Amino acid sequence: MTVLALEIGAAGIAAVRVADDVDDDEIRRSPVPPHDPWQACHDLLTEVAAGGKVTSVAIACAGPIDMAAGIVAPAGIPQWRAGFDIVAAAAAAFPDATVQLALDGVALALAERTIGAMQGVPDALAVSASDRIVGGLTIGGFAVVGRTGNAGNIGHMLIPGCDEPCSCGGRGCLDALAGGLAVCRWARGQGWAGESLAELAVAAAGGDRVAVAAVGRAGAALGRAIVSTAALLDIDLVVVGGELAAAGRSLWKPLGESVAAHARLSYLPGLRVVPSPLRGIAVLAGAGVMAHAAVM
Repeated sequence: MTVLALEIGAAGIAAVRVADDVDDDEIRRSPVPPHDPWQACHDLLTEVAAGGKVTSVAIACAGPIDMAAGIVAPAGIPQWRAGFDIVAAAAAAFPDATVQLALDGVALALAERTIGAMQGVPDALAVSASDRIVGGLTIGGFAVVGRTGNAGNIGHMLIPGCDEPCSCGGRGCLDALAGGLAVCRWARGQGWAGESLAELAVAAAGGDRVAVAAVGRAGAALGRAIVSTAALLDIDLVVVGGELAAAGRSLWKPLGESVAAHARLSYLPGLRVVPSPLRGIAVLAGAGVMAHAAVM
């Protein structure tokens, strides 16, 4: 029995053969190619399958998706914006496998609920702050999927005072201000000479003035979105992971201050915002949970 998990983000693809859990050393990664992203996905899945008979494939993809139809149309992958039937493509490649599709945020919530910081907490929000802001919810102990499969997508919550253009086509989204691509773009505009979000997080943790300002700006906006979500859904725990979380105090101080300043309703002062223990593997681990459940 060979069980595979696939994560598709705006900037990269990752795949792994899942045993009892996701082993970081076994993950294979690739950037999203300029042509034919599915071929890159297929190549990674074939590599990690290593000739085994594939019985289950779970795909966690950046949104929007149409879970019922098996179609993905991620805003960050131009080749698929009109829609790509990824479930049909995976089923054709692995005809003996059960194929499942979920939003990356739903997979994130599944991972945190099953093996992460949301275990035993029925109502919570999971956030990954990397190149994009990814969010997933659990309510009553169950991951919230929504009508089309896109529930929990806080990256496209509107932030007061922000009018930055977003990859979705709108303006003022959290992702356009606090997503890693936007944070790096702002920092470079202020004279920072680095390239990647990982570099920026290290620079911020080391006290670089521009990097600290860039990360702090993102943290304050993320805090507003977290409080808005908590006020709407009456949750008491938020778990934050992703590359931006590695910036340390440069992120957590402004994020915490923003949460404290805005969480003024009587049921919100106990809101806890904590770091994820799952590092950068949470979305892929959530896809692994889905893939295993399909064959049990």
